[in-house]
Amino acid sequence: MSEKKAERRGLGRGLSALMADVPTAPADSDAPARPPAPDRMVPVEQIRPNPNQPRRQFAEERLSELAQSIEEKGIIQPLILRPVDDGMYEIVAGERRWRAAQMARLHEVPALIREYDDTEVLEVAIIENIQRADLNPVEEATGYRQLMDRFGHTQEKIADALGKSRSHIANSLRLLSLPEEVQEMLGEGKLTAGHARALITTEKPLELARTVVAKGLSVRETEKLARKVEHPAPKKPAAPATEKDADTKALEQDLSAAIGLKTRIDHKSGGESGRVTIEYGSLDELDELCRVLSRGR
Repeated sequence: MSEKKAERRGLGRGLSALMADVPTAPADSDAPARPPAPDRMVPVEQIRPNPNQPRRQFAEERLSELAQSIEEKGIIQPLILRPVDDGMYEIVAGERRWRAAQMARLHEVPALIREYDDTEVLEVAIIENIQRADLNPVEEATGYRQLMDRFGHTQEKIADALGKSRSHIANSLRLLSLPEEVQEMLGEGKLTAGHARALITTEKPLELARTVVAKGLSVRETEKLARKVEHPAPKKPAAPATEKDADTKALEQDLSAAIGLKTRIDHKSGGESGRVTIEYGSLDELDELCRVLSRGR
């Protein structure tokens, strides 16, 4: 425990300071955030990717689209690099832009040069991934969880630094409590975050998630389904038995006395049909009943 605390205290910059280099999504879509001015232009051949980059997959189609945009408008957001041995630079943030720049045949790219240690490099890489527009809800939640577990950041600190609400961070983290298969549905776009939040408090989230996907239920319908499962409608009490009239009771007593066994008559009210039930307590009593009923044959 003491080693973990010491590691967290050793990160002196703080999340907000690291966030200064990573652009956040602007609150007003009509007023995009102004990217920081680059420190210098760096030749692409002097740049190498970070081997510990959390993001492992780069869709070729998306890279091609970005390369086309770079050919037309250039690289708007500088890469973040740190100096390493032999005059080389390692990517802290911006590997996707670096790859697309090579596809666009650029010889150099704008860059911010920072003296980050290994821990800070990983933290910035996680932050940058969280800012991606194409991030699915599970990936976003995983990024928040990494910032909390690996670097000791609180939900409040993450919310302030990333420009998110505290409730948004909390709701995102709750998605990680769902079964893995439900998280996969969420990551694949079969469920939305709204669907998933409606399933979190249910006892059978996977079963309900499969129903939601199979029937194509809306978020509102999913919420109703979850409430129905958690709070089923109470069963209607059985209708009370109608009170037997005096004549029926008297007839039951006469039959019981005649055959020596308890007899019950259930006559349908308002009709001419019903049921006679004779109870016996042993096989001997059943034999006696058969003899009584056989008389007169």
